[in-house]
Amino acid sequence: MNELGPQPLPCLRARVVGSTTVVRLCGEIDILTATPLSVRLDALTAGPSPELVLDLRSVTFIDCSGLAALCRARKRTRIRGGRLRLVTGSPSILRLLRLTDLARAFEVYPRLSDALAGTPGRGDALASTAG
Repeated sequence: MNELGPQPLPCLRARVVGSTTVVRLCGEIDILTATPLSVRLDALTAGPSPELVLDLRSVTFIDCSGLAALCRARKRTRIRGGRLRLVTGSPSILRLLRLTDLARAFEVYPRLSDALAGTPGRGDALASTAG
């Protein structure tokens, strides 16, 4: 992509399951894709009580810009009385969440079905990779 072209969009597919919006992300969430991702997530968290599940199972890389986009979505969701959950089993993403001390900030689930059925509180994805 050249400097004059539009910013690349991350691979993102959103669908509604019950009252929850499931956003499937794939590829890299980095400095090039974080801003357009934040714009999309801002739109999805604009209403009252947003229920959002971010499916990160196909994400191959997240940098600090990507983490900032996830944190922004979490903050917007909480301010509006909603809930944000992450789905990942990736050891590298789980490790990144632990190392940045964000593991306690997010509800993390190993499977989409767990996140959709999950009760408020922590998912068990981080517990299965503790160490």
